[in-house]
Amino acid sequence: GQQLRALFYALPPGESSFRSVEEVPDYVEKSIPFFIAFIGLEFAVSWVRKRKLSGRINDGISSLSLGILSRLPDVLFRSVDLISYIYVWNNYRLFELPWDSPWTWYLTLLGVDFAYYCFHRISHEVNILWAAHQVHHSSEDYNLFTALRQSVLQKYTSWIFNLPMALFIPPSVFAVHLQFNLLYQFWIHTEVITNLGPLEWILNTPSHHRVHHGRNPYCIDKNYGGTLIIWDRIFGTFEAEDAKVVYGLTHPVNSFDPIMLQLRPLAHIWNTFWATPGFCNKLSVIFKGPGWGPGKPRLGLPGEIPVITGKEVPFNPSVPGYLNCYAVVHFAVIVDLYTELLGTVTVLSQGTILLRIGFIILSLTSFGLLMENRPKAGILEIIRCLIFVGVYRLGYLRSQFSYLSYAYEV
Repeated sequence: GQQLRALFYALPPGESSFRSVEEVPDYVEKSIPFFIAFIGLEFAVSWVRKRKLSGRINDGISSLSLGILSRLPDVLFRSVDLISYIYVWNNYRLFELPWDSPWTWYLTLLGVDFAYYCFHRISHEVNILWAAHQVHHSSEDYNLFTALRQSVLQKYTSWIFNLPMALFIPPSVFAVHLQFNLLYQFWIHTEVITNLGPLEWILNTPSHHRVHHGRNPYCIDKNYGGTLIIWDRIFGTFEAEDAKVVYGLTHPVNSFDPIMLQLRPLAHIWNTFWATPGFCNKLSVIFKGPGWGPGKPRLGLPGEIPVITGKEVPFNPSVPGYLNCYAVVHFAVIVDLYTELLGTVTVLSQGTILLRIGFIILSLTSFGLLMENRPKAGILEIIRCLIFVGVYRLGYLRSQFSYLSYAYEV
């Protein structure tokens, strides 16, 4: 019950206040079964209502691959959000609010959400930050898989916005709300919930967040809130859902390769930087909006946003049905190996951890290329399978389910 309520930010102060950071549960990891259950429920509701599924296999695997990729650095290092926050708290705090006060709990709710609004808005308005954040917007579907599509790089800039709270809010309270704010944003990535009535005035809802993910001109740079929509209403970035939303980037990346999706925007900035004349213009390429160019306003010209006709076709290469089945089965194996890695990371050597991470990245890349029907994807997949058999037999990879060992090798 607690984990389910955590998804909706519905654990009150009495149930989610802790004296130290070490006592704070890993709400995100414990919510994984609910992620799976809600994704299944979304598929069922969509099928009953529209006689079609709420997503595609290629896009779903791509989103989940990006989600796994974004969490791999946490296997090696403690969260940069908490490390930086605890450092400022230990060395520079001005005063200490009581960790067990409901007032501290509610103030932190507002503080974390406002910091998220600021960071999220700047991530859309500063090109180098957008290069990381755009990963989350790259899906042309909008479903609960999309919520798990995250950037590897984004967390290395977002931490700065939380530091003012470290001057007076205990780290244990912050650690709870950092997770709750993230978890709340999972369930709003859906089309099966239409309108929530009066709650639409205060909370960020699926309707508001659909606008945020749209590439229609009216959707661009709107509805940045995490849990609350009040910040958008206050600062003039709110837009209600109107014309049918077409999802994705204004200039789609057209790839399911998780490495390509993470790095191509950075390559684009690099190339544009060197191709743009003038030192100040070069800096503007990095620090102004992604739509900026010499002679344009900071955020670019709204008239240059591609017009939406309603006839846009998502990137969807044709692959045989057996290949889709193959990718789903092998992706399930990788999810098993990934969760086993999370559960045993404290007892593994650094070399084994790096080997497992490397194999997971190789696998996710191979699946992405298979879903794109690339000519040489089959060769990479054969190499990947041979590596798997070798390292599995040597004991460097392990399943959570020992009885599946022989099946995995087959």
